[in-house]
Amino acid sequence: MVNSKLVSVIVVLIIVGAIGGYYYVSSPGSTATTQSETIIAQQSAQSSMTGFTESTITQSPQFTSSTQTTPPGQVTIAVSGAFAIYPIMVSWAQEYQSINPNVQVEISAGGAGKGMSDVLGGLVDIGMVSRNISQVELQKGAYPIEIVKGGVVAIISPSNPVLAQVLSKGLSKSTLTGIFIDGNVTTWGQAIGQPPTPNGPAQLSDKIDVYTRSDSSGAAASWAAYLGNKAQEDLIGVGVYGDTGILQAVQTDPLGIGFVNLPYAYDNTTGKQVSSIVVVPLDLKNNGIIDSSENFYATRQDLSNAVAAGIYPVRTDDFLVTKGKPTGATKAFLIWILSYGQKFVIPDGFVQLPPTVIAQELAQLQS
Repeated sequence: MVNSKLVSVIVVLIIVGAIGGYYYVSSPGSTATTQSETIIAQQSAQSSMTGFTESTITQSPQFTSSTQTTPPGQVTIAVSGAFAIYPIMVSWAQEYQSINPNVQVEISAGGAGKGMSDVLGGLVDIGMVSRNISQVELQKGAYPIEIVKGGVVAIISPSNPVLAQVLSKGLSKSTLTGIFIDGNVTTWGQAIGQPPTPNGPAQLSDKIDVYTRSDSSGAAASWAAYLGNKAQEDLIGVGVYGDTGILQAVQTDPLGIGFVNLPYAYDNTTGKQVSSIVVVPLDLKNNGIIDSSENFYATRQDLSNAVAAGIYPVRTDDFLVTKGKPTGATKAFLIWILSYGQKFVIPDGFVQLPPTVIAQELAQLQS
């Protein structure tokens, strides 16, 4: 937690428009009466979305370095983009602010597509993009810096009528493709391999309510790619804005299924699954049973380890993007993220890059 003798940080989370985005301002000029930061506003779903909550901000680990890393003079660094990267970017911004009181970091979450369009359009200094960068984007001046890796998980309600069977059997890639791409798996009975019959249990006939992302999203791109090298546009379902939108939709719909980035599915304090959702295990062996080698969903760390080991297949490559090679305060911030800032990666639910990759990214920035 930031020492009370240091300049404090006021954290502002407001709804962007009427669609549920997040906005963060770290303000270096404010004075605090306590060590806790002030949450001025938050999305209506925030009370149930505990993968990223106030504890993410107030329980950040401290670094040993207090050396100013940004050039002197008041500086504002504007960041926008992927919901996937937003939680750890807030942690980075808060800590960087505490050792660089001349810096103000403003962060808005609106999806990976928005991050890319904003940075290429000169609206922000850094775009958060949780997918691979296209050749067209590179030709337009996108300069990507890989920072972490993440995962995307399917979620359902704990009130799902066939919850026990889903947890014991899992859902196979082909079943998920039928739900999210082909549209030929439409009931929960079909999902668990028990198609409904006239005299069978009524719950087998319950329709599946499918939720996908309405915003241009790295999570959706990764999910669609897993389901047969498809694109986000191939996903079917009700379009919902952001991870928190899908989270809230599934929490309130016993027949719903959707997907979110890993940090949003797990409580940041306990490391366990967020209340009112259940992470769907993938039947990776396609044998209709989740055995011990496939059962790594109980805690965020278990699943992060599976992502890091390459066992869990739905992964995201997460980048910070500038237009052209970064300079000045933006460059200093990015170098800090790839050095001291790496201490946040695992506690915030992400997968750390191999040291060789981090060294390569640092070398390119510093060259």
